[in-house]
Amino acid sequence: MSFDNALQRHFDTFNKLQSIKAATETLADQIDNCFQNGGKLIFMGNGGSAADSQHLAAEFVVRYKAERRPLAAISLTVDTSILTAHSNDYSFDSVFTRQIEALAKPEDLIIGISTSGNSANIIDAIKAGQAIGCTTWAWTGSQGGQLNAIADHLLKIPSDETARIQEAHIFIGHWLCEEMDRRTSSDS
Repeated sequence: MSFDNALQRHFDTFNKLQSIKAATETLADQIDNCFQNGGKLIFMGNGGSAADSQHLAAEFVVRYKAERRPLAAISLTVDTSILTAHSNDYSFDSVFTRQIEALAKPEDLIIGISTSGNSANIIDAIKAGQAIGCTTWAWTGSQGGQLNAIADHLLKIPSDETARIQEAHIFIGHWLCEEMDRRTSSDS
């Protein structure tokens, strides 16, 4: 594949993001409400989505652009001792579930990132978060996978290509950070 072809596929995906604008705005309102009610964002994902989870949690806690108070966000992908101990002693399929059970409160908002929508550890953790009373979001590709029928809300990127889905996820994450900067910089 040529550079031009890859760039065109990127543009094609981003040109379709207007179709998920309403869901993205709903998510922004729910994140703002979460923070106002003393909750935190909990991110999780595998592979590239794990990296996106860490990246976005850092943007909320440290800052994005504006000087503002830190916003409570964590990524369940960062503690190698928990990840390896749990996977060794139990199963990788429940590695995020155990952390949700330990850390989540009803006022929290959980974002599970799975381009296929079929990651067992994301599915199980979303269910665990719902049992606690958390609001759950799944960020997926266009099909949504099994998470279609499980998560409270879906942010389905209009693409089936993993790289394009991940590019859109990080764009949406950055926009959410920018929006929270706008909404919270005056109360820092």
